[in-house]
Amino acid sequence: MQIEHTALQGVVILTPQRHGDDRGFFSESWNRARMEAAGLDFDFVQDNHSVSAAVGTVRGLHFQRPPSAQAKLIRCGRGALLDVAVDIRRGSPTFGQWISVELTAHNGKQLLIPEGFLHGFATRAPDTEIIYKCTDYYAPECDAGVRFDDPGIGIDWQLDGIDPVLSDKDRKAPFLSEIEIPFIFEGTPT
Repeated sequence: MQIEHTALQGVVILTPQRHGDDRGFFSESWNRARMEAAGLDFDFVQDNHSVSAAVGTVRGLHFQRPPSAQAKLIRCGRGALLDVAVDIRRGSPTFGQWISVELTAHNGKQLLIPEGFLHGFATRAPDTEIIYKCTDYYAPECDAGVRFDDPGIGIDWQLDGIDPVLSDKDRKAPFLSEIEIPFIFEGTPT
């Protein structure tokens, strides 16, 4: 497993090794013991699977408030997506900053996003499948979000002129400056 640290402390790109032949490939997408040995200790309790039919579907930016905050491990099962994490930990040197990673069925990359970050994605291929693990169960009373196009964050979704396909919930989400931030940065400034 290749582990790549990003500019956002705690957000990591994981690329599992693939073993392939003329039949296809095999890949171990998560191994708790190996991840613990690498300092990535997460207890995933729920797997989610979503399909977005249209190119330019944007889902996010989402998070769950404590006590049901979630870390997520996201991968693409079919198609392609631009996956985005935004740091919303008060006191973080990267508060409000974001990173994006292209996750495709072909490249096998995964994005590990700890608690304290917004998460969203934009699909780049039709019928894109997103598969992700969560460290806590879905809790509707803790569900929250921020607008995907918040100018205070300034994410480049790389939509190339495509009008985003959004849910009503995501279209009406508040700006980051309008929400109460429930996360505090507990790391060491770099």
